[in-house]
Amino acid sequence: MRHAFGFVLGVLLTPALAYGAAWGFVQGGQSFDGTGQEITDRTRIYGAFALLAAVGLVTGVIIVARWASPLVSLVPALALLGFSVAFLVDPGRVLDLPSKVPPSGDMDDGLRTLLGSGMYAMMGFALLVPSWAPRRWGSGRRDDEAADAEFSSTARR
Repeated sequence: MRHAFGFVLGVLLTPALAYGAAWGFVQGGQSFDGTGQEITDRTRIYGAFALLAAVGLVTGVIIVARWASPLVSLVPALALLGFSVAFLVDPGRVLDLPSKVPPSGDMDDGLRTLLGSGMYAMMGFALLVPSWAPRRWGSGRRDDEAADAEFSSTARR
């Protein structure tokens, strides 16, 4: 049951991470003037940075959470890495894909830029690492029972 829930959560997190990073990137880029070296829209840049921080926080929690099924990180990792490999094989076809999936506009530019810059590949590899740990594939009950037994034996001393 834990892995089924992990799979569903991984499927839901995949577009959330991809679109969240893309939207935050675009909004952050539109809120400052690089040549004038000044922030032009403070509200927009604060919102963009908050969203990027939230994407980073969710990614970090997925990576370090021992209680989570490895499928929570494996599903987005394989999707992001799959799109990155597809981009390397046939960039034109993959870069045309965001215009076919809603929402369109600035979001498309963000998705294309992060894909072409390798950011999605980097996120994919970071999310792939937790699935290598054999303890994440177990039920987790044995760890809890062992911790309880150890706590009980030290409490009696």
